[in-house]
This record gives sequence, structure tokens and C-alpha cells, in this order.
Amino acid sequence: MILSIIIPVYNEGANIRQAIDAINAKLKYEHEILIVYDFDEDNTLPVIRELGQANIKLVKNAYGRGALNAIKTGLASGTGKYEIVTMADLSDPPEVMNSMIEVAEQDNASVICASRYMKGGSQHTHSLKMFIKGIMSRTAGVSLYWFAGVPTHDATNSFKLYAKTFLERVTIESSGGFELGIELVVKAFAMGLLIREVPTEWHDRTAGQSRFKIIKWLPNYLHWYIYAFTHRRKRQK
Repeated sequence: MILSIIIPVYNEGANIRQAIDAINAKLKYEHEILIVYDFDEDNTLPVIRELGQANIKLVKNAYGRGALNAIKTGLASGTGKYEIVTMADLSDPPEVMNSMIEVAEQDNASVICASRYMKGGSQHTHSLKMFIKGIMSRTAGVSLYWFAGVPTHDATNSFKLYAKTFLERVTIESSGGFELGIELVVKAFAMGLLIREVPTEWHDRTAGQSRFKIIKWLPNYLHWYIYAFTHRRKRQK
């Protein structure tokens, strides 16, 4: 298995069929899709069972409810050489996964970041909350790139590819939200591992409810932002 795709869900019944159809249609590589859910009444589950596709696995959150624990559960359950975290709302274009795998294979990289803020990337939002989030994430990513030397313009994006060999070496310490994306990239940076980025286009969701909580999770992001500056002794190799 070349790729495990981790999709944390919370009542994504309105989105999940379209997301899976798009992934299967646009991804060129052998893959499995892990749908990680919190509770048995989640309206995503009947849709998945109706689809009945062999490459889709339902995985119940093993670490307690919430997006972070769902992603941790998925990463621990994947069997692929690489693992990608993406969302059920198609905010992340599935075709970008092909570029991520190609760069990982070509360069033997440990982390591939899908970047909204590098040349060729873009971000589209229609809500004030997501607009503010975008300003904050762009500021964090670009400043980490220029001043800490982290080799991606978009360290906070959850849409990343991780080599399984890297995940087996690292301990996840994140405690809430989607901070795991920045934690893993700055830890790979501190370990001197190879990080690459590819451009992506991000679109705000049109159905369902976002679980992003700016104020609640900001201290967690700041912790890993500072970590990047205090652990930049090792050079990439």
C-alpha cells in the first residue's frame, strides 16, 4: 500500500460521498481511506456503509473525541508507506496528493507540505472566521520560513504527507485542535529531516460545520511556533 488517507469526520454525511468519489477519481496511486469518527450516531457512517468500497475503512477514535485524537488514531492505523491528512469537505484538492507522493518518492522526503502561501498556491474563504484564520496562518507560515528557516511557507496547514518511517520515530505531544500539523513539521525540521512543499488551493467548506476554534487553540499553535525557533540547531540533510 503506497498511501493511507486520513479523514477525521464529525457529521460529514453531506460531504463524504463527493469527497471519496473525487479522491478515487483523481488519485493515481494505490490507496486506502480511513474515515475516523467519534461516535456511532455520526451521520457520515451510513453513507460509508452504503458505498461499501473495499478501500474504505471506518476507524473509531481511540484516544477520546476531537479532531486531534481522530487524526492521531488515523495515523496510527494507516498501513501505507505514506500517510496524508485531509478533510471531508474537499477544501483540499485531491489531485494535489499525486504531486505530494511524486515529490516524496523523488526526494525521499519525510514530510511534504501542501502550501497555500508559496508560489502557485491560493486560499479562498467566504467567512470572517476563516479570513482571520487565514491571516494568522499566513503570518505564522511565512515568518517561520524566512526567520526560523522552516522549509515551507505553510507550516500550519493540516494537509500534509508524512512518511510512515518518520511517524514511527516521533512522539505526538499536541493536546488539542489541528496543531498536530505544525508540531510534526517543526519536529521534522528539528530532527534535520527532509521537508518539501507543493502548491495547493484551499477552499472554505460549503456544507457541514467547521471544528476550528481560533481562540481556544491559539496557545497550542504558539507553543510549536516558538519550538521551531528554539530547536533549529540541526540542519536538514
